[in-house]
Amino acid sequence: MKKIIECVPNFSEGRDPEVIEALSSAISSVAGCTLIDVDPGRSTNRTVYTFVGDPESIVEGALAAARVAKSKIDMRKHKGEHPRFGAMDVCPFVPVANVTMDECIEVSKQFAERASAELGIPFYLYEESAKHDYRRKLPDLREGEYEGLAERLQNPRWKPNYGPEKFVPQWGITATGARKFLIAYNVNIIGTSNQAHRIALNLREAGRGPEEPGRLREVKGMGWFVDEYNVAQVTVNLNDFKVTPIHVLFEEVKKEATALQLAVAGSEIVGVVPREAMLMAADYYIEKENLFIFEEEQKIRLAVERLGLNSVAPFNPQEKIIEYIVAGERNEPLASLTLRGFIEEVAARSSAPGGGSASAAIAAIGTGLGSMVGKLTWGVRKFDAVQSKMKEAIPVLHAVSQQLIPMIDADTSAFNEYMEGLRMPKNSEAERKARIAKMQAGLRTAIQVPLTTMRLGDKAWDALCVVAQYGNPASKSDSQVGARSLETGIWGAYQNVLINLEGIKDEQYKKEILAEADLLMARATEKCAQVMAILG
Repeated sequence: MKKIIECVPNFSEGRDPEVIEALSSAISSVAGCTLIDVDPGRSTNRTVYTFVGDPESIVEGALAAARVAKSKIDMRKHKGEHPRFGAMDVCPFVPVANVTMDECIEVSKQFAERASAELGIPFYLYEESAKHDYRRKLPDLREGEYEGLAERLQNPRWKPNYGPEKFVPQWGITATGARKFLIAYNVNIIGTSNQAHRIALNLREAGRGPEEPGRLREVKGMGWFVDEYNVAQVTVNLNDFKVTPIHVLFEEVKKEATALQLAVAGSEIVGVVPREAMLMAADYYIEKENLFIFEEEQKIRLAVERLGLNSVAPFNPQEKIIEYIVAGERNEPLASLTLRGFIEEVAARSSAPGGGSASAAIAAIGTGLGSMVGKLTWGVRKFDAVQSKMKEAIPVLHAVSQQLIPMIDADTSAFNEYMEGLRMPKNSEAERKARIAKMQAGLRTAIQVPLTTMRLGDKAWDALCVVAQYGNPASKSDSQVGARSLETGIWGAYQNVLINLEGIKDEQYKKEILAEADLLMARATEKCAQVMAILG
């Protein structure tokens, strides 16, 4: 699965179109980076950029923008309403998909190290990257702003984490670090700004003060009136949507509004939102209303409708959900081929795509057939007695089918790291050791990909057995082909694990991987036989 990190650098320039565009162009020119939003503010004299990319490209994008800022922004001439202390004032990295906070912390350090070395500019680490608690919060770091920075840097307590320790007048200093994803979210109230603010005070974590805190953690908020929409809004920042999700905030506002005899008229997400946050909302309403929805597109639509996200402006998931925005850059050339094209690629005179990619495709077809049989049984009147069984099996088979598709391309690219190691120089002992380490790491990657195919396929067996036993009998042969295909796909992935294990030098690692792979293969043989026995 593609790793996605969001970077939200804030630059101390919001009035000069040439500089704003130069920064945009620098970010957009980096392969693997997608510029999502550019938000300049004239009064603040500040522009906020939002772009996403994988861990490698996101560093390159931030570095490209820093180079432009170094050449075009001079803090000695800067005035604006927003607190600031650097040309690139702050540059946070945010985990979005398939990436950990620790990885984002490492990315922030890589960026600070490279930028400080190349450009001669200082950096503070803040938020999750901070080494000391007193440096964690941006307002604490930025106290005194640019004007007080020269004096502050003389204090050892405020020594930069990277770069020169002396004051750099043209640049100032930059805070970089990793933080959680912040969702800017507004709930519309048919009422007054005072009433909206009253609701916000009841809900936001700070409440009305230490003696009267609010109910929801990781929420900052207030109330205001928006003339453009002719509604009041409870406007909040959800600092951690996994602590207080969007739907929880929305439902709590509804409760507060009902107590004040006010109507809630939908809501809006300002900027972009992670896919996970929307699916969490969908799952909440599915459970609350006892619905059966398993397709992601339908889940997103449910969340949009229940939260009223179309109330003030159309909510287009392709433009608002981060993963969908970057989906056009999904690196799945094989899976995106026609079926004829894929088979012709396999048949071509080249070693890739080979058995590993074919195995993933075959396994996906197997679980896909099981999913099809379940869906052909669901909702049919004469199968009413088994609907609860289908409700359990269909989501599993549908999800595993979707998860196996990316493994088609992943297997073909699995040897990239190994080949990079193979091409490394080996003229000295140090070079030879580095080369061997890289090749061993590459082999582990080449093992983990087919092993993941086996693990994913294994998750489908129980659901496939359910479909075989209770599914539409007219689809018997489909279930049989599905089971045999899944077993074959897992067997093929197993062979790829075995052949790559031969080159691994770590005997303990080999032993552990082989034990797991043997277990998954034995279970595939057993469960396929079980499906066949059920179908007779």
